[in-house]
Formats: sequence, C-alpha cells, structure tokens
Amino acid sequence: MLEQEINKRRTFGIISHPDAGKTTLTEKLLLFGGAIQKAGTVKRNKAEKTATSDFMEIEKQRGISVATSVMGFEYNDAKINILDTPGHKDFAEDTYRTLTAVDSVILVIDCVKGVEEQTRKLMQVCRMRNTPVIVFINKMDREGKDPFDLLEEVEKELHISTRPLSWPIGMGDRFKGVYQLNNKVLNLYSANKKEIADDNITIKDLSDPKLDEIIGETAANRLREESELVEGVFEPFDVNLYRSGYLAPVFFGSAINNFGVKELLETFIQIAPFPQARESDVRMIAPTEKKFTGFIFKIHANLDPNHRDRIAFCRITSGKFERNTFYLHTRLNKKLKFASPTSFMADTKSLVEEAYPGDVIGLYDAGNFKIGDTLTEGEKLQFLGIPSFSPEIFRELENTDPMKTKQLEKGIMQLSDEGVAQLFIVNPGNRKVIGTVGELQFEVIQFRLLHEYGASCQFRGLNYSKASWVSAEDPADMQNFLRTQASRIGFDKEDRPVFFSSSAWDLEYTAKQYPAISFHDNSEWDR
Repeated sequence: MLEQEINKRRTFGIISHPDAGKTTLTEKLLLFGGAIQKAGTVKRNKAEKTATSDFMEIEKQRGISVATSVMGFEYNDAKINILDTPGHKDFAEDTYRTLTAVDSVILVIDCVKGVEEQTRKLMQVCRMRNTPVIVFINKMDREGKDPFDLLEEVEKELHISTRPLSWPIGMGDRFKGVYQLNNKVLNLYSANKKEIADDNITIKDLSDPKLDEIIGETAANRLREESELVEGVFEPFDVNLYRSGYLAPVFFGSAINNFGVKELLETFIQIAPFPQARESDVRMIAPTEKKFTGFIFKIHANLDPNHRDRIAFCRITSGKFERNTFYLHTRLNKKLKFASPTSFMADTKSLVEEAYPGDVIGLYDAGNFKIGDTLTEGEKLQFLGIPSFSPEIFRELENTDPMKTKQLEKGIMQLSDEGVAQLFIVNPGNRKVIGTVGELQFEVIQFRLLHEYGASCQFRGLNYSKASWVSAEDPADMQNFLRTQASRIGFDKEDRPVFFSSSAWDLEYTAKQYPAISFHDNSEWDR
C-alpha cells in the first residue's frame, strides 16, 4: 500500500528567469490536470482573473510570483505535486529552499531570450543535488533563436547534456506545431489560450506524404532534415542518465496557447523519479520506511488576511502522515499534533486525513516552526540541506511608530521565520539588521508589516556586502574576535555570530588579521 502510494507521486518544481512563462506553464498543467477550468495570466490586464497560483496581494498588484505556491492534482493515475517558485531574483532564497523539497524540476526557457542570469543560478542549485531536469522551451509562437543554437546554449551555459524529445516546425508567424520524436506524433498548432485543444495526427514516419499535405512541402522537408540531424547529433534518450541529473530531455511549445504542455506532462509522468531517499544527520531515510518523517521547507504567515494564520509547509519524506497524531518536533524535543493539516490547490485549501512521501502539506503553526525543522515518529534526527546563504544587501530597520513597537518586533520575527529576509541582531542596543538578496524584499517587508501587523518602518542603508558565519577551535580566540570587532558582528536567528564585511578585500584583510577564525559562506558549514 505504502509503495503503491509512493510510486503514484511526482513532486517537482518549476523554475525559470522572470517572465519566461513559468507561472503560465503551471496554470496550463493545472488546466490539463482538471484542477482548474480556465487559466488566467499573472498580470491583471491580460485576463479577467489573476493566476490561480498567485494569491498574495502584492503579487496581484505587481504581476509577479513572490511566494512559492504549492498545488496538487491527479492525472493518469499519478498524483502530481507542483511547487511553483518565484522567478524574480530578489526571491531567490525562497526558490533555493523549495528546490530542497522536490525530486525533479521543469526548467522554462524563453526561446527569444535563451538562457538568462537567474536560470544559471537556479541550475547551480539543481547541480548541487543532481536534481533531474526537463527543459521546456517556451514562446515558440514568437520569433526567437534557432532551436539548435538554443540547445547548444543550454548545454554550454548550464553544464548539462540535452536530448530533444519534440521538435518545432518553424517559429513565430511560421510556427505550425511540434513533432514528437519519441512517438512519431505531429501536434498541429492552433492558438487556444483558455481551453484544451486536441490537434494530434499520428504520422507513420517522416516520409509519409500526408506530412506534405498537412504542413506544406517546404516545412515538411525542413522537418525531415532537422529531425535527421537531431537523431545523428544527439545520443538516444536514456532515462537513467536523466534521473541521475546528467541529461535533460527538451520539449518545445507555447504555454500561453496551451501548446506542447500535454506532451510535456505525459512524458514527465512516465520518466520523472518517484519520491527519493533523503539525507539526515544520522542516516539516509528511505521513503518506504514505515515510520513518518518530514521537514519544513517554507513558512507562510497570514495566508488568509482575515485570520492570523501561519502555515508551515511540510514535505513528507517517509511513512504515512495521519491527522491528529502526535509527532516529535526534533529541534524543540516536543510532541505536536495537527488537527487540521491541509493540502493546496493554489489559494484553496482542503483538509487532509493522511499523506504520503512526496506530498506537501500545510500545518497550522502557533510559532513552533522554523525553516529546516524536522518531524518524526520519535527518532531524533534532522534533515540536512536547508542552509542560509549570505545576503547581498543590508539595511538597519528603523521603527517609525514607537506605539507599535510590539507589533513590529512580532512581525519582523515572523517574516524572518518565513525566510522573507534574514534578521541579524547587533549589540549594543539590540539593533535589527535585515539582509536580503534584492531590493524588492524591502518593499515586501514594509508592505506586509504595515498591512498584516499595523507597524510602520523605514530602512537605513549599511555599507556591507557580505555576512560570513564565523567559528574558532579555541573559545578564547572567538571571544577576542567578537570583542575587538563588536561593531561589525551580528547574531542570526540561531544566535550564531556573523561578521559583516564591506568588500572581498575587507574580508580577506580581516581573515589575515585573525588567522584563528574561520569564515564561512553559509550557516551549515559544520554539517
């Protein structure tokens, strides 16, 4: 029973540079899964409704995905769990954390722009864990780069081998559809934004004269030449190489017009890995183990503005989760039970009685959870791999309404628990330094503090560019360093000391002055 449930599940993230069409693709996958009846785009002027997967007020105003959305649906006997991540680089930390909770990813690339900066960074995180990747080259209904050039760019820039499983017939105004190389099916293109269209024609092989009749002689001959070249240049598709993270199958399409999405989804279900084993600080945990384990990879406060709720997103790693059962919170060494765990369909939530490895459930939280926390049936262990990285921008938080000090304190603690930004306490004076990856997070913090906690604040710029976690073998060396560098020391949420430096040279100089101190790029340096 447990193995059956595990084998049904596919849990993946959708990643891309902003505006490559990631949220649109998510919507269309939900449309094919029957989870929604009509797809909307993120920016309000494009459709009557905003995207189902974008539900925070600021997302609707700005037309970007800020928080990671979690959505589940069933398709062809498989249980699909999609984690749609923010594409905007300012929210990269949320995406990095989300990638720890998936077993594979779909990477969306804009055929006009090719591989972009954020795509490279996200792929680096996937390479760290050898996460299997499927590439979807989007917007083929626009004039873009040559498909062969795009594939070469993906291989060179992202350090992964590729293998096309579908091939486009023209592009832009001349885009006629795609040919499925693996099952010899021709998908004819028709711009159908909202509903599901089915224009599939099986072609015995490319020499079939029917092909010339359907797409015209010139396009047919070009397709014959190009697919021959594909078969000659690329190795045959090997599912094991894909699952090991070395080979990326490639699909072409137009997500906004529902094109190429169904083929992507159906191939994904066949080849994507089932829920995988995870490393803990004690041992590897296999999904088939009878006892429940899971970890918190995201926290979202005030999902519903009418209720002061806080939801911790838990990825189930092994065993079976059951409602109203006591589980051990290993960091606090405290037993908790959950009366109303939820599953998600974007902004609609439903009660869950049980859940299995690969599922993501929402646990209502009264402030017990931090990102990275582990739940078990009693075993003391901690899952690895959700470190904090150094922020790039640092500002001091200033309270502009002393009457609301309490609300500000509570709000900033909760937002940093969620991972919106990192909070460092600097003494003397208990000053709060906020570290983020991008400017937009400060806007989000200000907006949410005001709208959710009634607290107003402003930020004062600081001349720092990096926070390094510090350690020393001899506690006396550490005390000496913390005392002499007190003005540039902060403490993170776990009370670990960090050193603020203004440049690479500054950090290098300090490291030479204090050879007994080790400087680390992330918070899990000792793991």
